[in-house]
Amino acid sequence: MASLVSRDAAASLPMPPLLPQPRQLADLGTVLCLYRPQDGGELGGWLQAVRAEASTGVDSDGLHESLSFFDAQGRCCWRLYLLPDSDFLAWDTLAAQLPSRHDAASNGIAERLWRRLAGRLGGGQWRICALRLHALPATASGRALASSLAQVSALGIGAARRIARAEGADGEVRADDCCCARAAAAASTLSPASGNEVPLVRL
Repeated sequence: MASLVSRDAAASLPMPPLLPQPRQLADLGTVLCLYRPQDGGELGGWLQAVRAEASTGVDSDGLHESLSFFDAQGRCCWRLYLLPDSDFLAWDTLAAQLPSRHDAASNGIAERLWRRLAGRLGGGQWRICALRLHALPATASGRALASSLAQVSALGIGAARRIARAEGADGEVRADDCCCARAAAAASTLSPASGNEVPLVRL
């Protein structure tokens, strides 16, 4: 038997939030952030966003999950990716509260080259970095968020490299300076580092 819901009852049903709260984003731990420098740096897209959705996709590299943020014109202006270093429970809790979509596999070489070229020609090239987000005391807009660069494990570096390749994004991440990360860094292209500096792995 089909269930019926009146218009008044439907109007009283809880609506999914359009945007996560800063505290929910801070709970995610280390995430991979895709941003456009012309939007004002790593958090510029967050300031422009009016809605968000959770995305899941499968490609030749495996499963990938992201949170995509859209501005008032419907343009994706900010994206956060789940990393092995992220808090999976907090991610799942947040993703379950947002509208979701499934991304088709789209990581062929030709498409990756086209995305990179289109981004450069259109001035919309994605940059990529690993961040930890921090909730600040509430302001009038209620969207107070800060960020700090995060160190990423060897597994996280591998995931970040695959995401950067699929998105046609440029950037670098800070390697977690443990023996595993040093071994992974030795096998990749590194920025010069000396002393106690954290090595930067180019993606």
